[in-house]
Amino acid sequence: MPITRRRLITISAALAILPATARASARETTRQWTGQALGARASIRLDHPDGGAIAARVMAEIDRLEDILSLYRPQSALSRLNRDGSLATPPFELLECLSLAGAVHRASGGRFDPTVQPLWALWAEAAAGGTRPAARTVETVRRKTGFTKVELDAAAITLRPGMALTLNGIGQGYVADRVAALLEAEGLSDILVDTGELRALGGRPDGENWPVRLETGERLSLRQRALATSAPLGTTFDQAGRDGHILDPATGMPAVSAWRSISVSAPSAAIADALATAACLMPEPEAIRRMLGHFEGARLEAGA
Repeated sequence: MPITRRRLITISAALAILPATARASARETTRQWTGQALGARASIRLDHPDGGAIAARVMAEIDRLEDILSLYRPQSALSRLNRDGSLATPPFELLECLSLAGAVHRASGGRFDPTVQPLWALWAEAAAGGTRPAARTVETVRRKTGFTKVELDAAAITLRPGMALTLNGIGQGYVADRVAALLEAEGLSDILVDTGELRALGGRPDGENWPVRLETGERLSLRQRALATSAPLGTTFDQAGRDGHILDPATGMPAVSAWRSISVSAPSAAIADALATAACLMPEPEAIRRMLGHFEGARLEAGA
């Protein structure tokens, strides 16, 4: 499964340097580009006279981040780490993403764990053959997981034998954060980045908040926040749709969740992404709120 499960990535932004009354006259600068990013079709809409060059820089940044974070580029930093078991002088972005993941791992009591990748591969391989992995095999692989076993510092990242990492529960949000920061540095505001998780800086160019409809059907407005939604059965290993892609690190099994979907908002899309994933493994809203309490500004928006 690629970093993104979405078929379309959309990015919209407007000039920050123009006063609101002047933005209407700048609409002739609106340009839209399409391309590929994170394994999905991408659409970028910018209200800026230099929009073409900025869009190219956005696409280049996403491509650069994939070279660091993707499981599906053989020479990415993450792929080399998983293959070799260690990575000297790892890129800052990989260290930062894993540090954020570690914070959510601790706050969630270990429910969010990037080391479940060998378990994910086991379930995916069995599903491809039309079966489920044997319980004994699941337990053998599970014993090799555990984020506390990862040695992480600026000099090197080191994994124990048999371990591997995935950033599928945080990578989409992290990329959204980085793209939003790039656009803001270019002098744009009123930004909405959708990489599968939403990151809003400001509101819409007309002054309103960004309207969002959740998978539960509820509606909310987004301004200066990120929103992430996770669904245990949103992606499944089996054709029958019973074995979801969110695995419980405590058992090695697909999550038996009380939720069809969970939506979490936070100032950071990476944090919202990881928190929403972890929340799917928590049976009670109060447990989710205790976890969210470790992160300033994080809140549960919907759960069903």
